[in-house]
Amino acid sequence: MQIPGRPPLAGTLTLPATPGPAPAVVLASGSGPLDRDSNHRRARFDVARQLAHALAAGGLASLRYDKRGVGVSPGDWRTAGVTENVDDLGRALDALAARPEVDPARLLLAGHSEGALLCAALAARGARRARSDIAGVVLLSASATRGDELLLWQARQITPTLPAPVRALLRLLRTDLEAKVAANHARIRATTTDTAWVGGARLNARWLREFLALDPRTDLERLTVPVLALTGAKDLQVPAGDLAVIAATVPGPVETHLVPDLTHTLRRQPGPPSLRAYRAELLQPVDREVLETVVGWCRRVCSVGSSAGNPL
Repeated sequence: MQIPGRPPLAGTLTLPATPGPAPAVVLASGSGPLDRDSNHRRARFDVARQLAHALAAGGLASLRYDKRGVGVSPGDWRTAGVTENVDDLGRALDALAARPEVDPARLLLAGHSEGALLCAALAARGARRARSDIAGVVLLSASATRGDELLLWQARQITPTLPAPVRALLRLLRTDLEAKVAANHARIRATTTDTAWVGGARLNARWLREFLALDPRTDLERLTVPVLALTGAKDLQVPAGDLAVIAATVPGPVETHLVPDLTHTLRRQPGPPSLRAYRAELLQPVDREVLETVVGWCRRVCSVGSSAGNPL
């Protein structure tokens, strides 16, 4: 289906086999040029597609969409900031609510990584406007840390996991990865254009400027609808301790899950966590516990009975 607006976005509406109108979920993917299935040309995360199929088996409809300039959606993802990404999610929610197959009184938002931040931001906007079209929010691998602080935290986590020759080279060159990240932050903050060349790469500067200044707690503290937050114990991109921050910040009902051995890809990883294992992880399906937890929570929040379909 097409999501109207500028630019129009292409998406997939997945419906359960049970009679409608059904409760429904808008699925938001992570950062970068990800398509409606949460896939990048170099990495097949496939989170949104697998969530959509699991939700349908549990009696819930879903809408997932290609970002601007990705898949068959026109535009350029590099020129969109965080604000525009929230706007796009809002357009997807409105388009889903207008479908006759969907119950507009039982609409949920579910996002992974940056998608989780977008969901929290949109739900917070709704709280300010007294919108009643969001029944709950699912936050997968969600940060509760300010953007610039999060990127520095990531640098600290990732450095020890780099191959020994790379770490040795960094020491030889006297390169402090965390200091390098901080220096790049200063360069990005000095930009004023949508895109900019930083460190030899063309970056989506507008998104980065907004992300560096983004404190998710500002949105979290406005969420009065039920919230499910799930993070992996081996996530190198989001602090597992942020689950406690989410629980303490959200004023509405909150359910949190820390999944052992789970990484940011929503797959399990044995041994010490490492980004190098992502390629092998992505050959596996999204973790079954993650899918079951999300589907079960959505069914409870939307009061889906046993006759509406069987969860995983």
